Amino acid sequence: MKHMVVVLTEPTEGNEKEFNDYYENVHLEEVIETTGWSSAQRFELSDEVGAKCPLPYLALYEAEADNPKEVIEKLNETRPQRIQSASINRRTAGIWVFSEIGPKHDR
Repeated sequence: MKHMVVVLTEPTEGNEKEFNDYYENVHLEEVIETTGWSSAQRFELSDEVGAKCPLPYLALYEAEADNPKEVIEKLNETRPQRIQSASINRRTAGIWVFSEIGPKHDR
């Protein structure tokens, strides 16, 4: 079953340049290599309507697993294999797993 891992983050104070460099040039590749997930991509909040988005940076990962709980378990099990950066504000970051409930619609 396909799952999308949604991660919202922000840098620690004064570390935005280091945060963006680490996330784009180190972290995304390490996550897909250590977890076996199929893809990763980052986005920055550029506009909003309705409820305020709590954090400005979004990372989306595509993962396959029989059970959605396995997705977070795999992320946690493989964490020691990845470089950790103090530039990520871990107090405010959040991770959500969304499981597919229908087919992908393409144009």
